[in-house]
Amino acid sequence: MRIATSQYHMTMSQTLAAAQTRLEKVMQQMSTGQRLLLPSDDPVTAVRLSRMDREQAALAQYRDNIGALSVRLTQNETALDSSLQDMQQVRDLMVWASDGGNTAEDLNAMAGALVSLRDSLYYTANSRDQEGRYLFSGTLSTTATIALDGTAAAGSRYSFAGNDARQQVVVGNNITQSANVSLPELAALLNRLDRAVEQLQTPGIDNNDAGVRAILQDALTGTDEAMASVSGKIAGLGGAQNILSTLDDTHGNVGLAADQARIALSQLDYGEAAIRLTGYQTALQATQKAYVRVAGLSLFSQL
Repeated sequence: MRIATSQYHMTMSQTLAAAQTRLEKVMQQMSTGQRLLLPSDDPVTAVRLSRMDREQAALAQYRDNIGALSVRLTQNETALDSSLQDMQQVRDLMVWASDGGNTAEDLNAMAGALVSLRDSLYYTANSRDQEGRYLFSGTLSTTATIALDGTAAAGSRYSFAGNDARQQVVVGNNITQSANVSLPELAALLNRLDRAVEQLQTPGIDNNDAGVRAILQDALTGTDEAMASVSGKIAGLGGAQNILSTLDDTHGNVGLAADQARIALSQLDYGEAAIRLTGYQTALQATQKAYVRVAGLSLFSQL
């Protein structure tokens, strides 16, 4: 079978180019440490790696959300704990004020302390985060939690201006966690304390009067109810923090396992690559030598 010289040169050129391409590819693999340079190198593995990348991105977002949410819940817990401490002082004051041995002057003096505690509770209820959003207004985070109408009568000046809706944050696959608690009970407590302040400020007040004692007892009852509610919310926040910590650890472990799997799929086996490199170099050199030798042949050289 005869092969035209032009066809031979074309075939050899293609063979040499293919050999050079294989050699360059393995050298590039060795320089990058990656087995796959293009998806077409291993389509099945490329699809798996792409899926892993998406899963890793989702895990990273979940962990970012958990970090931000944990900060938010800590802010909530700190503010609620401050309110609880104020309420405890209010309770002590109400118990003291209910003592029938207090004089009118004693009760008038207690009014000043109660005003400070009432105002502290009001300001804490209207706490805001670093972005200026109200912590305890539900989803109405741009609205103050407790509104104050200074023109209204004592006992009706405070009102809850937020809502009880929850701000849900995605912290896992089909897992959400509330980022907030609301404090509607604070408005009722503040109104009860406001009425108690008004009574305690009355000149010549007699706490043995049935009407006075009823107002003081109402404030004490309201304080106990609010303390129970806030304590429950603090416990709930602590439980949420524990859940978030567990989720974050789980996401971290899953991410680490995925990283290891990704390395196993994509990382180059340098021993195997070195063998291929040597084989390709040997084949290329042999092909080049054969090409040069055959190209130098001529019928005239055989005469």
